[in-house]
Amino acid sequence: MSAQKVQAGATDGWQRGGAQAVRRRIVERLVSVLCCIATVVVLFLLFSILWTLVTRGAAGLSLSTFLHSTAAPGSGGGLANAIVGSCEQTLLAALLGTPIGMLTGVYLSEFSHDGKIVSFVRFVSDMMLSVPSILVGLFVYLMVVEPAGHFSGMAGTLALAILFIPIVVRTTEDMLHLVPRAMREAAYALGAPGWRVIVSICLRAARGGIMTGILLALARISGETAPLLFTSLGNLNWSTNLNAPMASLPVIIYQYAGSAYDDWVQMAWTGALLITVAVLATNIFARWWLSRNGTASS
Repeated sequence: MSAQKVQAGATDGWQRGGAQAVRRRIVERLVSVLCCIATVVVLFLLFSILWTLVTRGAAGLSLSTFLHSTAAPGSGGGLANAIVGSCEQTLLAALLGTPIGMLTGVYLSEFSHDGKIVSFVRFVSDMMLSVPSILVGLFVYLMVVEPAGHFSGMAGTLALAILFIPIVVRTTEDMLHLVPRAMREAAYALGAPGWRVIVSICLRAARGGIMTGILLALARISGETAPLLFTSLGNLNWSTNLNAPMASLPVIIYQYAGSAYDDWVQMAWTGALLITVAVLATNIFARWWLSRNGTASS
């Protein structure tokens, strides 16, 4: 009798195990299908946006777009001053924000023994990530523009740098946390000082992720309009003076998109296409450079 009970229990266990295996396979298939659907939806939205920008913005591309400044409606102006102003402010913000963001991220990752200070800095950095860009523009307006008595490209650069820094801080800290501790310990065992371990081991191992964070930050600030409206304001004339109002593509797009003139609306679509192509080209070049250097170093 006991043997029959044992056999019945074993059979029941096999049946339950088989049912659980079937349930796991069904759940796995369902999750895989949902992931595929989500991927298709995201790709569809991405290509729809790109297709809309290309079809509507390519019609305004011409040599005068890159050679002439913005002008009155119907006079055939271009976007040269806005392109130069955007490049100048964005690149200066990146040059200003990258070292500050990386050094802060290194401090949060490698000097976590300073408990209260690290917690405070991390809290401030996380808060800055979620701050609306228009508030940053208002802050720079009150701190820089109003005391100076005029709008300026430098004020716009500072606003973009403030938006740039917290993204680099977060990605640098996260990427450094992914570096295996054994690599640090091996370097310390060989007698390397702390700064050498951070520079030659940690940052070198995490450079791909850090570069991705820098590109994400660059992509974000390249299309920001609200902070520039309160800082650099915009300029319909040619100006590269950082101490004066400066044109930029996001502000021109904002001004032209709601215009009643067809040629200005067309230039707004062209400006949006130029920003998108510039961000994509920067990402592709950075990925190629990282993969090339990684292969060479290995």
